[in-house]
Amino acid sequence: MEYFVDENSIVRKIWSKSETILFIFAGSAAEFALNKAVDWLYFTGKLPADPIGRLFSTVTYARQIVFFENEKALAAIDKIRSIHGEVEKNRKANIPAWAYRDVLFMLIHYSISSFELLERKLTADEKQEVYAVFYRLGTRMELTNLPSDYAAWLPVREEHLLADLEKSKYSIDLFKQYKKHLGIFRYYILKESQKLVAPKRVSELLHFGKFSILTAILPFYKLAGKLKVSWIIKKIILPRKYILQIKNLDVVPSR
Repeated sequence: MEYFVDENSIVRKIWSKSETILFIFAGSAAEFALNKAVDWLYFTGKLPADPIGRLFSTVTYARQIVFFENEKALAAIDKIRSIHGEVEKNRKANIPAWAYRDVLFMLIHYSISSFELLERKLTADEKQEVYAVFYRLGTRMELTNLPSDYAAWLPVREEHLLADLEKSKYSIDLFKQYKKHLGIFRYYILKESQKLVAPKRVSELLHFGKFSILTAILPFYKLAGKLKVSWIIKKIILPRKYILQIKNLDVVPSR
């Protein structure tokens, strides 16, 4: 059986643990808020109304692409493109091509940075493998001007960070929504998590500073994971209504 992502791919390993996925989307949540095209996320009103629910919706599609057989994965990608096409039709405007690339670039960056934070440094070949998977995803979505490989992508990623990010009224409001839906304590954990994986440009715009309190806590969390007791910590710091959904992130989706 042919899969969109090879069964032995490092991408599957990255996307098979809830801890890594949560960091991927913590970082993406920060960068999303700064994107100059973030107004598109406000057009339907769904993101500010339920940012955590939208997170799990996005996770579902991403994991289908990573773990499903090729035809089902391609169907999931086509569904994503169709959903965006409907939004464009309703707004009578096109989402900028660079905004699509930015989202793809976020998945690449945070997949790598989150895994390296929690597990180990990736080799050059593994980083290229991550890039190749998302390059094929982008190609299926008919994105243009994608760099040919990981090495060529790095300077383009930096260019996008400088050109496409700004702190706007939408950025401020979106973080208010994060705080409203998570509560003060969990919102604090979110921001501290974002500090650990966000690129320099994101940290500068959000005035993160260089230190995260989670730096001191992370080694103990990793140890808890090895001792199979990390879920005790998760139950304390994660919203109760989403515990089951988060726990399911540790299970390979049904193919």
